[in-house]
Amino acid sequence: MVQGYTLANGIYLPLTRISNATVIITPENLTLGDNIYIGHFNNIEASNQIIIGEGCQISNYISILTHSSHQSIRLYGYHYIEHNGKHLAYVKGAVKIGKFTFVGPHSVIMPGTTIGKGSIVSAYSMVKGEFPDFSVIAGNPAKVVGDTREIDAKILAKYPELQSYYDEWAKE
Repeated sequence: MVQGYTLANGIYLPLTRISNATVIITPENLTLGDNIYIGHFNNIEASNQIIIGEGCQISNYISILTHSSHQSIRLYGYHYIEHNGKHLAYVKGAVKIGKFTFVGPHSVIMPGTTIGKGSIVSAYSMVKGEFPDFSVIAGNPAKVVGDTREIDAKILAKYPELQSYYDEWAKE
């Protein structure tokens, strides 16, 4: 695990940790907040822009994709290669992950996805689409199955001294 990361534009993020076993494709299109943890064996493909907010935790064996041929490969069949990157039904789109979000292991985040702040993506989820702040996201295809504020309220009742820390970012 490497402590500190320098973005392609030269901005240094001293609290960000990224595993040396994570692959970042097109890093010039990757925008990160600070204090992010990106674990082991991840594929971050940023050709069409990825934004990961402050304080996120991206666990292990995750793919974050901004393009995919999962539809066009079937439609073109044997003729896919001869069209040289100009495919109909080829999916492209930026990915945005809101601050203080956790992405569980073995998840796939598809092109064009937005995940709101304070969310949890459960392990083994296939995430595509728009998800509001504080979502608990699970499944294949992933759906909103809960609200992290309900989980957090129970924990904050046990540890009320953390309420002001939580409110600093959650109420923005």
